[in-house]
Order: sequence, then C-alpha cells, then structure tokens
Amino acid sequence: MLNDRLRFWAIVSQALGFVIIFLLETSLGRGQAGPYQLGVLLIMLAFALVIAVLRRYAQRKALRLAAERFALLREEEGD
Repeated sequence: MLNDRLRFWAIVSQALGFVIIFLLETSLGRGQAGPYQLGVLLIMLAFALVIAVLRRYAQRKALRLAAERFALLREEEGD
C-alpha cells in the first residue's frame, strides 16, 4: 500500500489536516476555530483533487504504455 507515493501523500495530507482541525478546536476554543477549520478543509480538498488528477494521469500513462507494448509485440509476431 505504501509503495504507491501518491496514495501515501493522500493519506498523510488527510491525516495532517484532521490533526490541524482538532488542534485548532482545542487551542482556540469551541466555536472560535470555524473559519480556520474551513480553510484547512478547503486545503485538504484541494490536495485530494490534485492527487486524484495525478493518479488519473499516471493510470492513463500506464495504459498507453501497455497498449504501445502490446502493439509492438503484435508487429513482431506478424513478422
């Protein structure tokens, strides 16, 4: 699971965001941390979106390379 760098960073960023949200609530008091927590949540969502786009890009690249290899093997078989 942790050999996938993007999955690792997704887990770390989300865990760090939740820890920051809890720390803000604890340090600023009940109800005072709302705007800061919202900012942290938006940053967490932005990181999740960037990681999702990067994962999709990597998957499409892997599929493209596999298709190219398959086409190359088919050409070599035909010869």
